[in-house]
Order: sequence, then structure tokens, then C-alpha cells
Amino acid sequence: MAEEEPRQAPDIGAGGVGSSLDERLKAARSAEIARTSRAPAAPSPGYKQGTRVLTELIAGPAGGAIIGWVLQLWLGHAPWLLLGMMALGVVVAFRNIIRISNERPE
Repeated sequence: MAEEEPRQAPDIGAGGVGSSLDERLKAARSAEIARTSRAPAAPSPGYKQGTRVLTELIAGPAGGAIIGWVLQLWLGHAPWLLLGMMALGVVVAFRNIIRISNERPE
């Protein structure tokens, strides 16, 4: 008859079997994350210069086109202000690219 008597359930709360298991799982997860994760590498100086050149190639003509479009709407000179300001943006972009290419990478 001793086997039919109800047993006391293990204490899963604070300080019980479950809490030590949770602590071990958290420690194992954090150790695995620390082992497998790597800090991102810093970009090389050439990569930084390439990004600056790409930004100039996009922003120069686009900025000139936007300014030319706004001026064309305001003053009413159909495509000429848009085309002229976009050409000016291209010239400024190439001038800045030449400046960037003459710099030494950090």
C-alpha cells in the first residue's frame, strides 16, 4: 500500500531542481552566443573611399536634378534648368571624386 500513497512533488520554484536547470540553460545559451558570435570587422579605408565616391556619383546629379526641377517649376523654363543643374551636379560630383582620389586612405 505504500506505493499507492501520493508522493510529494519536487519543488520547482526558487532553489529547486527547475531553477538550477534554468540557470544552467541560460549559462549554456550565453556561452554558445559568446562562442559563435563575432564582432563585425571595421571597414577598410578603401571601402570607405569607395562609399564616398558612390555617394558623390548619386547625390551630385540627383541634387542638381531636384534643384533644377524646382527652379523650372518656379520660373517656367521647361527642361533647360533641369538639364543645366543636373549637368552642374555631374561636374561637381566629378570634381569631388577627383579630390577624394587624391587623398590617402586613413
